Amino acid sequence: MDLAVDESTHTGSTVVCLPMFSTTRAATAAAFAPAFAGAGLREVYLDLPGHGDSPVTCRPTSQAVLDTVAAWLDRHIDGPVLLAGASYGAYLAAGIARQRPHLVRGLLLVCPGVTIAPASRTLPEPAAPEAPPGWLDGAPTGLRAHLDVALGHRTPAVVATVLAALESGGPGDDTFQKELRAGPEYALPDEDTDITFDGPVSVVTGRQDGIVGYADQFHAMRRYPRGTFTAIDAAGHYLPFEQPALLRSLTEDWLHRSGT
Repeated sequence: MDLAVDESTHTGSTVVCLPMFSTTRAATAAAFAPAFAGAGLREVYLDLPGHGDSPVTCRPTSQAVLDTVAAWLDRHIDGPVLLAGASYGAYLAAGIARQRPHLVRGLLLVCPGVTIAPASRTLPEPAAPEAPPGWLDGAPTGLRAHLDVALGHRTPAVVATVLAALESGGPGDDTFQKELRAGPEYALPDEDTDITFDGPVSVVTGRQDGIVGYADQFHAMRRYPRGTFTAIDAAGHYLPFEQPALLRSLTEDWLHRSGT
């Protein structure tokens, strides 16, 4: 069975967008569609295997997930494509560019994972940005610790926007996701390989991202000879919802460099 997909009706260049871990194509659209507004792109939003409305069609390994997405691109996209992703989706997008460069025309990597093991990530020193009292009161108790670490723009409005995105879309397969995240093959086998990708790249990170940080992403720029790197203040791991205007501006620059 194929991956669940939503796409716009525009007929311009195609950009395929990959989601954060455990989120859906609806959340990805909420994150990226404002940045692409008015560009006339054919925007394609996928649910990964075992996520949203996509069934489990592969083993719970990141390589199997990547292979499934690459096979979908081979079947459904004519020619190299612009590829965008956030967090785990950006990790996969960068992996596709390493392993299947003929499929990829350019990369937009937002808060990308670089090294999958949390203990190996270079994270910013904990320093809670300013926040109004009770800014997390609208979040479920079980998510408050995560959002406290993840968010750099800390307001009730941002929290509400993030929660709406996280709660959107299909249910996914919780067992598959847990096995994938906990398994020995959560990391791609070529994660540490310094294969270069020569297309236009934009790497956008949050200065207060306590989930994946921003330093590893800067060091990984050696892989992207045509890459631009940005670390945004007052932004964390949910940067598209924290600083949408800045993301749009940076996306417009990336599209211009991509010839779109």
